[in-house]
Amino acid sequence: MSGEAPEKPDPKAERAARLAAELRANLRRRKAQARGRAEEEARPEEPPAEETPA
Repeated sequence: MSGEAPEKPDPKAERAARLAAELRANLRRRKAQARGRAEEEARPEEPPAEETPA
């Protein structure tokens, strides 16, 4: 034993890592949301059903 206390984690480094992970997750959500919107816009609209007289 060297007599040294165990190292305490650096709170700033922990916070930076946590924020980086949250930013990545947010970016993934936003990209998925943008892809969903693009798919909806790319889908052709169906013409209204024509009614035939009986």
